[in-house]
Amino acid sequence: MTLALLVEIALTVLLAATLVYCAVLERRLAALRKGQDGFRATVAELNTAITAAGASMRLLKTAATGAAATLEEQTSGARALIDELALLTASGERIAERIERGATASTLQPRNAAAMDRPVAPVLSQRMEALRPLAERGDALRVAGNMR
Repeated sequence: MTLALLVEIALTVLLAATLVYCAVLERRLAALRKGQDGFRATVAELNTAITAAGASMRLLKTAATGAAATLEEQTSGARALIDELALLTASGERIAERIERGATASTLQPRNAAAMDRPVAPVLSQRMEALRPLAERGDALRVAGNMR
């Protein structure tokens, strides 16, 4: 065997090893490309989900702002009603005290026939009606008109 033949055999073996290594490398690169395509799909889905979450957050913020405004409006209305009820209660207590004082005074004084003929209930209802705000009286009149 000559030296040239030995060199050719060694080169052939090295070339075969290189071919096997290239085939293995090609398979690995194909698997990497496949994984990269899957990764791209995952990133695209994640991007879509982030966009949808952002839109949902904006909608939620809008709804929360609307609910806060409604709640503030209802709270201020309730406060106004509380103030009005306090005024009506105080007025009712004053009227009740006057009636009580009048009842105790009438038991001490001789009864007057003219005073007995005068009805007390319509006078009290007129006074209570006068204490109500105009807007409520208008609403009550409209409701009463619709009921007829």
